[in-house]
Amino acid sequence: MGDKLPGSGRRSRYRSIASVLLAALGLYLLSAYILLPSVWRRYAKRHPALENAPRITHTANGIAGDPLNIGLVGTEKELQVAMFAAKWFPADPITLRSSLRIAVGTVLRRSYDDAPVSNLFLFGRKQDLAFEQPVGNDPRRRHHVRFWQAEKVDEQGRPLWIGAATFDTRVGLSRTTGQITHHISPDVDHERDKLLNDLNQAKQLTAEYWVEGFHEKLDGKNGGGDPYHTDGRLAVGVLVIRGP
Repeated sequence: MGDKLPGSGRRSRYRSIASVLLAALGLYLLSAYILLPSVWRRYAKRHPALENAPRITHTANGIAGDPLNIGLVGTEKELQVAMFAAKWFPADPITLRSSLRIAVGTVLRRSYDDAPVSNLFLFGRKQDLAFEQPVGNDPRRRHHVRFWQAEKVDEQGRPLWIGAATFDTRVGLSRTTGQITHHISPDVDHERDKLLNDLNQAKQLTAEYWVEGFHEKLDGKNGGGDPYHTDGRLAVGVLVIRGP
């Protein structure tokens, strides 16, 4: 009476396996054809400000400056919070006091986490925001980035902050003007990648994408006469959305 029919246990196992496989297939189809494409369309679509974005900064004298190599999408508050979380500090404005402090720090090897950066120009104005990350106690060596806010916003009303990330290796005389300046490392791609990685490590990005062929000219010199090279790509990161 209570005996199972021959093969009934095997059929039950087959039905369980089939159910699991169907569920997995359904989850795959939902993710691959509905959820992920939706996320991609929302975040990986190029920001409208990239349509006619400039490629390079300029000095106050109109000399070509550092190349633009990174963009971040978000509000000013989201940008500031993200950079702080990634351990990048806002740079002080250039004043007599800050200039003296960086001069003393250079001679005595005293750290200056928020030392000022020189002005570069884009959209007819100097940088809107600047951040840096010190290296040891030597203010001559530091990672730094300048950002300018583009006028156009995306569908969510978020602007593009386009920036130039470089690494200062030492203080010296400009090869073009003879003025005292920081000299940069030629590998500007390394600084772009480092900043993007720092933001990812701090979990401040919801998405990222690359603009291939952003720079047609892969080698150049900045306003101080320092040579640089790039693979020509612009990295764009979408910042975590934060409330008011």
